[in-house]
Amino acid sequence: MSQAAPTPSPQAQTVADIVWPEPHRASQFANWLARISPEHGLHPESLRLASADASFRRYFRVDAVAGVNHHSRIIMDAPPERENCLPFVQVAQLMHDAGIHAPKVLAWDEPQGFMLLSDLGGQTMMQIIDKNQAQANLPMYLQAVDTLIAWQLASRPGVLPPYDEALLRRELELFPDWYLTQHKGLTIDAEMRATLDKAFDQIVTTNLAQPAVFVHRDFMPRNLMAPTHPGGPLGVLDFQDAVYGPITYDIASLMRDAFLSWDEDFCLDVTIRYWDKARKAGLPVGDDFGDFYRGVEWMGLQRHLKVAGIFARLTLRDGKPHYLADTPRFIHYIRSTCARYRELKALLRLVDKVEGIEEPAVFGFGRQV
Repeated sequence: MSQAAPTPSPQAQTVADIVWPEPHRASQFANWLARISPEHGLHPESLRLASADASFRRYFRVDAVAGVNHHSRIIMDAPPERENCLPFVQVAQLMHDAGIHAPKVLAWDEPQGFMLLSDLGGQTMMQIIDKNQAQANLPMYLQAVDTLIAWQLASRPGVLPPYDEALLRRELELFPDWYLTQHKGLTIDAEMRATLDKAFDQIVTTNLAQPAVFVHRDFMPRNLMAPTHPGGPLGVLDFQDAVYGPITYDIASLMRDAFLSWDEDFCLDVTIRYWDKARKAGLPVGDDFGDFYRGVEWMGLQRHLKVAGIFARLTLRDGKPHYLADTPRFIHYIRSTCARYRELKALLRLVDKVEGIEEPAVFGFGRQV
């Protein structure tokens, strides 16, 4: 029996209502949507914006003929001259092979950059967690830990691009290139460059010493979809930049979120639970949690230096200034790690000078540089 199309939601848009950077892309999209709709039971009149991200991708939601747990689909719009969707398709398959709840690719027009995906739900983990009571979120964080371990257990070399020295250094250079020079308007003099080079050498060496696994590279609550029913799985999104690299990266990303901060007790609690579960599962996290946690901190430092540069670039190059609202959060992360290790004292002084901070750096366990 055929099913009547649902009444469009107030947010529903026609293709003509959507702002397209290039007019020809609107007609391409309309033709593609009309072509695939009968096969996939789509109701084009229900099209509405679902989300946009820091890249040139954006996502729409469209209603579909009701089936078991499937009442809508997601459409990815990724201009092929700006976005390569092949890694998304490849990593999505790796996720499914690992038993992880990730979007299924239902249709893909590779030349035009349109993709139809299964819909993992309308709420991210970020949207439903209690930001005032960390412990209330422990069950969901432990579910994220279990998902991460399943992803890492599927690891094998030669499948994903390596998170090697060249990539680590390119990411670190985003900090002086975009945050210091472009955002802060500084000229990198010889002394500052020497401080950065020494710190970057230490960071790269420390992180490359970690065993390698599959790395999501943005494993955080904004990219994890809340279960759609009690006992259901967390969904995983935004995985197209996955690499093969340090095992410390994704747990650092989860607990040192660029958009959300927890006190150190909660971060330690979840990280210890991850380490214990990972060790019992046979993952190479070592037998000394102190050594592992040091690795997590140094990996987090690399990530937040990179994030500072990326957020500045998003503001200055891409016209997305809201990202820099989180600057105090990741500067705090950078300073807290530098304050914990004497090898990073010079980098801490550099950051404090740039930020105009004069008070002594005392964080976490209270160690002062």
